[in-house]
Amino acid sequence: MPQLASDAPAPTALVGRHYRIRDRYDIGREKIREFARAVQNSHPAHQYESDASKLGWDGIVAPPTFGSVIGMSTTQALLDTVLSDYDLSQILQTDQVFEIHRPMMPGDRLRTEAVIESIRRVRGNDFLVVKAILTDESGEVVLVASTSIVARLGAADPDIVRLVEGLVMHRRNGDADPDVLQTLSEDGIARVPTLAESRSGTTVHTEPNFDDLTVGYELPALAMRLTRGDLVNYAGVSGDPNPIHFSEHAARLAGLPTVVAHGLLTMGLGGHYLTSWLGDPTAIESYSVRLAGFVPVEAITPAGIDFTAKIKSLDPERRTATVLLSGTSAGKKLFGRAIAQVRLS
Repeated sequence: MPQLASDAPAPTALVGRHYRIRDRYDIGREKIREFARAVQNSHPAHQYESDASKLGWDGIVAPPTFGSVIGMSTTQALLDTVLSDYDLSQILQTDQVFEIHRPMMPGDRLRTEAVIESIRRVRGNDFLVVKAILTDESGEVVLVASTSIVARLGAADPDIVRLVEGLVMHRRNGDADPDVLQTLSEDGIARVPTLAESRSGTTVHTEPNFDDLTVGYELPALAMRLTRGDLVNYAGVSGDPNPIHFSEHAARLAGLPTVVAHGLLTMGLGGHYLTSWLGDPTAIESYSVRLAGFVPVEAITPAGIDFTAKIKSLDPERRTATVLLSGTSAGKKLFGRAIAQVRLS
């Protein structure tokens, strides 16, 4: 794959362009269940219709970070086409934002619109922000996800290239479909409502009550753990092929001390932390993380992750709270910033 030279201009002509993934993503019940297990989101509404019904939904609901599954295929489609000069092995994700306009459910047939929001070159690296807008068959926005990535420029390390070719899941010739994207004209761009508009009229069933909370309130701490088996399972469920999450050799070539957990896996565990306090996973309206550290996972010893959080602000008109999360592993911070907006009973 060709590499961009670090002294070449950044491909800013792509900024502002909108594309639609030609194929739909059909959500199935078992995919939601397996993803919930992979990110340890144990609320029964992710598993059983009867429990989701208690929260007012006709079917089980997806965990708050489920959109990462669709986002991975969207990123790959862009890399296969308009961003083909970048190599997935040379890309590092730094930020992820999910705005959940309604929970995803079995039977949803979702269209994805991708927008390249910005590209800037700094000291030999390209910083890209890509937004994905997911809409259902009626054209209503279900999820807006924004991803920030850093792409290294110049020739890739040949040892890493050989390793990646020998380790990642095999892609048959023709897997990279040049017609996977459809360029959208301005009148074809989806209108994105505010979360207040999308959530108007919906009800949440949280255990904490808005009236009982104050700014500075600290959520109960929660300890979680990850094993190598968890990482391999998440790689398969999410479609993330990066070998640093399952190969010791790949991790060391990348300058890491050992295999590390996916950033979006640790974000997913944070989703469980929020839900375990809220009692209603659909109460999470938005969730954003800036990744600043990693979770090293040794071969036979589980890695521990400790979550804490506190209330930053309260909105009495909408009965929402802004929650600041913190995650640490082996005493080191995982997030430069982690914020969730949640709606309360």
